[in-house]
Amino acid sequence: MKLLFYRYGSICEPSIITALRSLGIEVAEETEEIRNKSFSPGECARRVASRLMEGGYSCVFSVNFYPAVADICNQLKTMYVCWTVDCPVTELFSRSILHPCNRIFLFDWAQYETFSVYNPDCIFYLPLCADTDRWDRETAAITQADRDRYGADLSFVGSLYTEKSPLEKLSSLSDYSRGYIDALCESQQLIYGSCFLEQALSERVVRDLRRADPDFYAPQNTVCETDSYVAAHQYVGLHLAALERRRILDRLSASYPVSLYTRSDASALPRVRNCGGVNTLHEMPRVFHLSRINLNITIRPIQTGLSLRVWDVLGCGGFLLTNYQAEIPEYFEIGVDLDTWADPDELSDKVDYYLTHEKERAEIARNGYEKVKKLHTYEKRMLQMLRILTEHPL
Repeated sequence: MKLLFYRYGSICEPSIITALRSLGIEVAEETEEIRNKSFSPGECARRVASRLMEGGYSCVFSVNFYPAVADICNQLKTMYVCWTVDCPVTELFSRSILHPCNRIFLFDWAQYETFSVYNPDCIFYLPLCADTDRWDRETAAITQADRDRYGADLSFVGSLYTEKSPLEKLSSLSDYSRGYIDALCESQQLIYGSCFLEQALSERVVRDLRRADPDFYAPQNTVCETDSYVAAHQYVGLHLAALERRRILDRLSASYPVSLYTRSDASALPRVRNCGGVNTLHEMPRVFHLSRINLNITIRPIQTGLSLRVWDVLGCGGFLLTNYQAEIPEYFEIGVDLDTWADPDELSDKVDYYLTHEKERAEIARNGYEKVKKLHTYEKRMLQMLRILTEHPL
């Protein structure tokens, strides 16, 4: 079997390629978009078509969904396989998801429920995982200098979303809509494990958001109306991520030493130790492994699923304290493999507890690592994917 991997530079891509090759699959790579971020959909389609015309490919694979790739594969009667690692992925609203050539794998169950109804024979659920072999190599190379640099009581790695939230830039949004969104965000922050942003967002506010932003995502030729989803997840959801992360880190830093690894502007968090950005493949695993507590705050557009950060912290042998997500009990035992929190008070209590119960903290970190290494690696996921592809041939 020979596969064409269409790449854009996702952290997951090398691990997926290594896993596929370990299973005896020949992988050829299309990498132009890694070098050229202005690569247009038309150029993408022409490039993939040219590669497919060479012959010999069983399918095309990508991380996240590319309508242009799906369209070309449909024309050339070639299977197109993709696996999402992000939410939201608004390209999934394209009518291109209806093509029978698609085999689309979605990591978040709520995301799967949203889109599978449009092409139920071709859309599947598949959670994310970790490359424990890669992380083992990195953690085995840890030096004393690494311990001095990255050792911490409590660390958070990630964006503060202030630069990613389009809502922050809308100067003409009405006072009514701002008040509505603020109230909605305050309510959603009280509840973990269930996201009601889209259901609670009024049509009036959705219209106002679209009017206020000339770049509001409003594609043509979609499987359904997209305004409510985009407003809830691209605007309110990312705004809430910025608000929530800033509040949580500010609160924790009032009582505990917090190390923050981010490229976002952290000037609003004066008590936090701002360590700047972190190299994903080499520095990040050292942070996860050497921090006594790794904090995860899932953005609300990931409604039920486990983000890549959850898997990678555990795969690096780090102790994880994460907000509750509905899918966590499907894969991990809370208090045994990791621990969760459902409100800021519980988070503070558990930070305090694990900083004073070192043996229990270390045992949970070890359990989480062993479970991921045994059951949730990229090779395991690729085997699951291949079984599904075998059961659903083109």
